[in-house]
Amino acid sequence: MAVKLRLGVDVGGTNTDAVLLDISQGIIASAKHPTTPDVTRGIQRAIKDVLDQAPNATDIQALSIGTTHFVNALIERDPARLDRVAVIRLCGPFTHGTPPFVGFPLDLRALLQGPCFLVSGGLQIDGSEISPVNSCEIEAACKEIAKIDISAVVVSSVFAPIDSTIKQEEHVASIVHTALSHVDVVCSKDVAHLGLLERENAAILNASLLRYAKMTVAGFQRATRSLSLKCPVFITSNDGMLLSCAQASQMPVRTFSSGLTNSMRGAAYLADLESGVSRQSALVVDIGGTTTDIGMLLSTGFPRQAAAHHELCGILLNLPMPHVTSIGLGGGSLIRQSPCTGNVAVGPDSVGHRISSEALVFNGSTLTATDIAVAVGRASIGDSSLVANIDPSIIDGAQKAIKVMLQNILDVMKTSVADVPIYLVGGGSILAPDELEGVSRVHRLPHYDVANAVGAAIAQISGIVDSFEDTSSISVSEVKKIVETRAIERAIFAGADPQRVAIIESEIIPIAYTSGRCRFYVKAAGEWDSSSTQGHLDACEGKDGSTICPSPPGTELPDHGEHINAPYHPLAAPNELDISSYVPNVQDNQWLLSETDLEWIADGCYVLGCGGGGSPLHTFLELREMVRTGSLIRVVDLAYMPSDAVVGWGGGMGSPEVSSERLLGKEYHEACEELWKLVGITKPEALCALEIGGANGMINLIMAASKNYDIPIIDGDFMGRAYPTLHQTTPNVFDKSGKGLNFLPSVISSGDGNIMVMTRAKRDTDADAALRAACVEMGTHVGLASKPLKANDLPVMMIANTVSLSWRIGRAIALARRRSSIGQIGHIIVDAVGGSRSAKVLFSGKITDVRRRLHKGHTIGEVVITALSYGKDDSSEAVEKFTGSLVVPFKNENLYAEHTSKDGQKTIRAVVPDLICILDAQNGSALGTQEYKYGLRVVVIGITAAPQWTGTLRGMAVGGPAAFGFHVPYVPLGVYNRPKSVIEEYGHRN
Repeated sequence: MAVKLRLGVDVGGTNTDAVLLDISQGIIASAKHPTTPDVTRGIQRAIKDVLDQAPNATDIQALSIGTTHFVNALIERDPARLDRVAVIRLCGPFTHGTPPFVGFPLDLRALLQGPCFLVSGGLQIDGSEISPVNSCEIEAACKEIAKIDISAVVVSSVFAPIDSTIKQEEHVASIVHTALSHVDVVCSKDVAHLGLLERENAAILNASLLRYAKMTVAGFQRATRSLSLKCPVFITSNDGMLLSCAQASQMPVRTFSSGLTNSMRGAAYLADLESGVSRQSALVVDIGGTTTDIGMLLSTGFPRQAAAHHELCGILLNLPMPHVTSIGLGGGSLIRQSPCTGNVAVGPDSVGHRISSEALVFNGSTLTATDIAVAVGRASIGDSSLVANIDPSIIDGAQKAIKVMLQNILDVMKTSVADVPIYLVGGGSILAPDELEGVSRVHRLPHYDVANAVGAAIAQISGIVDSFEDTSSISVSEVKKIVETRAIERAIFAGADPQRVAIIESEIIPIAYTSGRCRFYVKAAGEWDSSSTQGHLDACEGKDGSTICPSPPGTELPDHGEHINAPYHPLAAPNELDISSYVPNVQDNQWLLSETDLEWIADGCYVLGCGGGGSPLHTFLELREMVRTGSLIRVVDLAYMPSDAVVGWGGGMGSPEVSSERLLGKEYHEACEELWKLVGITKPEALCALEIGGANGMINLIMAASKNYDIPIIDGDFMGRAYPTLHQTTPNVFDKSGKGLNFLPSVISSGDGNIMVMTRAKRDTDADAALRAACVEMGTHVGLASKPLKANDLPVMMIANTVSLSWRIGRAIALARRRSSIGQIGHIIVDAVGGSRSAKVLFSGKITDVRRRLHKGHTIGEVVITALSYGKDDSSEAVEKFTGSLVVPFKNENLYAEHTSKDGQKTIRAVVPDLICILDAQNGSALGTQEYKYGLRVVVIGITAAPQWTGTLRGMAVGGPAAFGFHVPYVPLGVYNRPKSVIEEYGHRN
């Protein structure tokens, strides 16, 4: 068998590691050198050291480099390495309220934002065009871009990742290349997957780094040539795959988390080499000088991926990233003993890279975790005599603290109660004990300190398909096979060995309110085939190592777009808010919402969504942009409205999968205007939310603050939560006819020309079914406006002060985060909504199973939450430690919570219409049912429902468990507590 030699290099902030390995046999040589300011020199030294150890290693197939250069440029906000970016978004009439850069932190927005253009184009979820590309708009945008110093342009289109036939982004890119030959053009679909803002954000960051990426990669190539290496050079990506130098120059954003991935991939390879270890799922524990990173390694040898959307430097992205949790434990962690209690604390502060001069074993004066490891004989580092006299109580206490810290974080990352093996890597792995609860075996791997470089050396080639497919005439399983074949073909085309390609991820995602279509995400991967032409990877690499980026072929395109002037001039960055002393602005009995108010309301609305309603994030971003440009958003109490005032209400209807791509346009405005014209009014005196839960809790704020209307929002809503259907609203509860007379007529609008009016129905449920069927035909997301109501009817129908309630919940979450009290988030929210008589922490634990399916447009399933295990050494002061498990069935929203004790006893702890809210225990954020996934640590909160639901038989028939087909007796969680009005509380202070 031919020897397959690979060089792997990891360029870290402190050290540059290198390894030479034979893929089938193992590591031949390794080296570790300090990272130099001149990165090229550091790489040269590390590689030369390795080659000197193996002078006969001449047939090296490839050099793979893992680097943090590009993400560091972003973290450091370095204007010398980041460039301003122009954006052309193809969206038609949609998304205009959430323009490019809308979610960026102000400092990065000021640094990166160039001119932005929102123009014709974009696709619907079924692949049809929202509108064709208008070449005149693109050419006009190019003329504006040419007037300023812009070197990179992003082209982003609604639903671009599923556009395999029309290819709008590519079409526009060709026009831009022709008009602006000097600029780099980045198509969003080439960078990331579904989720318009997140994909566009990733494309913007990528474009801003292109100039620096080309310089950096050229430096890597120079380092290689200086050592007379003739092998191709690759850069490793976030998901453990190889990028050619040309690809890395064009896609630097794909390297952002490559270091963590390389560490985990390296651990998998080293474990395979260890005698008696077979490929299995395991937790990788990478202990460094300051922190410990833990990730789940799947049996495929690749890390479990993070949630679809994640945050980096305050920017939401949807790049493939490993799911990693970190704690403040490292070799340099400080050890302290309390003089009062004698308890020993470890970290989170650390001496970091100064350990070689400050730790006791190195003749320093600071007691560190490394000193403890040496004192107990777990490591031979420095001078062990210098730690011989440490108080045994400190040594024992530190060991117990380290063990508990590791056990707790490992339990969070596990996906089942079964014991799992762990692989220790990183220089600080000497800290870990040989036995841990919940761990089947602690593996101390050889070459643990260069695992990152090993992972770089073994990186593979991938092919990914993320698309919506027709499943109406072919079974889902057959379509899955077709998509998997397509992914394998892409991997082979990219340079993978056809004999060694396998599917490593395959997921089928139902689309709410849509039948006959599913989203498929499939990734295939295989070892690089060095005997291939290599051209698919390095086709853009010049003979001199330069990068040549050919323009797409130009095409002729058969007038009006929106140009957002740039650069954006941000408001002065505010000082850190003192949450406890913040006072909302209430004037003349009107609450004028600030950015802070909006942020808290958004967090609260998602909690009140009870798992449904969709994330309010995009609605919040649009509203924040309105406030920043001078719009006034007014909230009023119902008591201050004239009794004959007309109140409008409604919101969005449709699939969250659509609203994450085709962001809001004017569909709700158009539905309202059509309805108001139908009923003979110019506009109502006020608006009220259809539901406070989820995105609909804020959509009326946009409408009310629009300059054409300028009307207030009433502090209340018609659900007090989120429900999946229109007939599950409190006005319908008080309609004894059962025909929907309190919400019909209703109007829905697609936002791009289609409007439908429904005036009558035989049954209220028929109205919702008919409107949803039309919604699917109109793009699967519409604006919905329902029959205006009179203010004098609302004291009975409306659930009062729920905008205030959402604000209070959001404020409580913000306080918990600021005060590092997230561990008590459940009880903090209980206090915020009225105390233990009206709300309860139902359970806390870890999600260990999720089952979901699509039925008649709704996501139906259940989530299983298992109590966390607590070790005998665990002295953590948890507010409440639960046992057993909790099952929560859902139909878009959570429906009831059933607890099973350790001895099998089942108890219903909460039932709809009471609110059941599941929060991420790590940050206090609400979780939608689509975000439930294995391993998440959660807190479950129950809140007593309003009497509009629980006080009448019809309320229970419409909104109780029987409405969802569950024959579960309703027992009130507690006593309803009417939320306190923000206007009443703070009106006298202004």
